[in-house]
Amino acid sequence: MNQFHLLIFPVSLFLRPFIVRGCLLLLLSGCDSGVPTLYSPTFIDGTAKHIELADHEYIFGVHPLHNPERLFEVFGPLVDTLNEQIPGVTFRLEASKNYAAYEEKLYHGKFDFALPNPYQTISAVGHGYRVFGKMADDHKFRGLILVRKDSGITAVDDLRGKAVSFPAPTALAATMMPLHYLHTHGLDVMQDIDIRYVGSQESSIMNVYLGDVAAGATWPQPWHLLAAQRPELEAELRVIWQTDALVNNGLVVRDDVDPQLVEQVAAVLFTLQDQSQGRLVLAAMNLSHFEPAVQETYAPVVEFLANYAATVRPQEVHP
Repeated sequence: MNQFHLLIFPVSLFLRPFIVRGCLLLLLSGCDSGVPTLYSPTFIDGTAKHIELADHEYIFGVHPLHNPERLFEVFGPLVDTLNEQIPGVTFRLEASKNYAAYEEKLYHGKFDFALPNPYQTISAVGHGYRVFGKMADDHKFRGLILVRKDSGITAVDDLRGKAVSFPAPTALAATMMPLHYLHTHGLDVMQDIDIRYVGSQESSIMNVYLGDVAAGATWPQPWHLLAAQRPELEAELRVIWQTDALVNNGLVVRDDVDPQLVEQVAAVLFTLQDQSQGRLVLAAMNLSHFEPAVQETYAPVVEFLANYAATVRPQEVHP
């Protein structure tokens, strides 16, 4: 079945109110019907090698660390900043409906620039991309496991036989790291729990809040953003366990992109913290700054994935 992707046009054109409460659960489910019409999305066959773009237009693809609505709100200002500070080119933000759709496009070279998770960063290197930077604040890149405060769950063994929600199999911080944590604390996660992949970080959180699962996994950024937006979540849920940290999300660029443009993009991203407007852009991401990185920066992730595949479950890393 063909995958489709959502092309977000220049973000400064679309200022819209937050989605009404009645549509929120549709949005959190990760389904396409949850995308507000004010996005003016264009859906394109995700198996095609190229999309129709004017000269000097570049696609910036961000992995689904939020649902499309929230991702647009958080990363739209970043793409606006690139458009404002780099003359002669246009950057377009692209969101994907789920991890599988994002990875299909990434591994087929659909993005010029991309912000994949560390697992996807390693995989992208074998598909015509190179690492040039990353999100800083590695201490924030860790998995969280949430439960309801009234759940009575106090120990990992209390999850035995119960359902636990995760965004997607290839979500590193929000799926692989929590599964590894549960494994190292006594559960055979492939047998002892009902693993439910629910499509997005927000949906994983909401499944816990609504009582559809006993626990749910995510990572700090979407948890803090959603809890700030919906205080009732923080009132009803608590982080019961968190994993150790790993290297944060990467910045990759396709090999055929002009190196001079890559230098310009890097110069903007790596100095956002030095500008008042840039600090606002970073604050929306709960991030202090971006920083240079290379493929070798992700050696700890390669080591984790090898251990995960050997002890928890095999996980394909795209060569």
